[in-house]
Amino acid sequence: MTPLERRYRRLLLAYPRAYRREHGDELLDVLLEDAAPGRRIPVLREAWGLLLGGVRSRIVHQATGSAWVDGLHLGVTAVAAVNLAALLPYAQALPLWTLLSALALLAILRGWLRTAFPLTLVAGVKAVGLAAGVQTFGVTVLPVPPNALGDRALFETSDPALVAAGYAIVLIGLVVLVSSRRPVRARSWWWWAAAGLAAWAGPLWMPEGTRDPISLSRLAVEAAAMGLGAMGGYLARDHRWALASGVYLVTVCGELALYSDYLTRQHLAYLGVLLLLTLAAAFAPFRQRRHCLD
Repeated sequence: MTPLERRYRRLLLAYPRAYRREHGDELLDVLLEDAAPGRRIPVLREAWGLLLGGVRSRIVHQATGSAWVDGLHLGVTAVAAVNLAALLPYAQALPLWTLLSALALLAILRGWLRTAFPLTLVAGVKAVGLAAGVQTFGVTVLPVPPNALGDRALFETSDPALVAAGYAIVLIGLVVLVSSRRPVRARSWWWWAAAGLAAWAGPLWMPEGTRDPISLSRLAVEAAAMGLGAMGGYLARDHRWALASGVYLVTVCGELALYSDYLTRQHLAYLGVLLLLTLAAAFAPFRQRRHCLD
């Protein structure tokens, strides 16, 4: 294998495995045939085109099966990841319950919905109890101190109703998905990284002492995920990502509504960014269809 072929093969990894299996060799032959003699590195424009084409192919490949089932499952996955992120800064003090929440997310990611329901229910009962100061499933010393990821005690700036709403959305979504009797696809392992970044208090972009602080790391993760959803809706002409963004946006709106008397300009900007990306995911498929008809 020549160095040029080896580098082309690495670039082709951007495409889904099924696409590479069917068209990879043919595409590689074309690239090598058109390459200048003695070239060892792909042309920059070719490399960029392969990477962009691979991302587009992966997004279109995701738009298969029932759009509403896949979109709801994706939204439930996002909310479950946030529920885990709320406990990760307190994993040293609450190892069992953090592990239980992680197992619930794992079951959702792998599509084991019937297993995910009891795990989510038990973890949710414990979390709501901690937020309300009620001892459930054993005694927990309150307040729960954070580790290096956090900067304040567990649920210090939250509310039991808000914590319950986050778990309720996941539980209701799981019931609907199980009732549909349609299979759901396994999700990417990148959700673990997203949960870890969302858990980090990180650099705040709000005034000191804000009642409901939101970190830049969380905003970056949410904006990136919703931005990919909007791009997916545009490329695949599909609304599953808009549904997922809408499910997640419900939790954000509930959180901000709870602290409506304490909202700052940064809170409103944060909500505006997520709302704009959700609307983009909802309307992007229509723009693409009109463009194709023209």
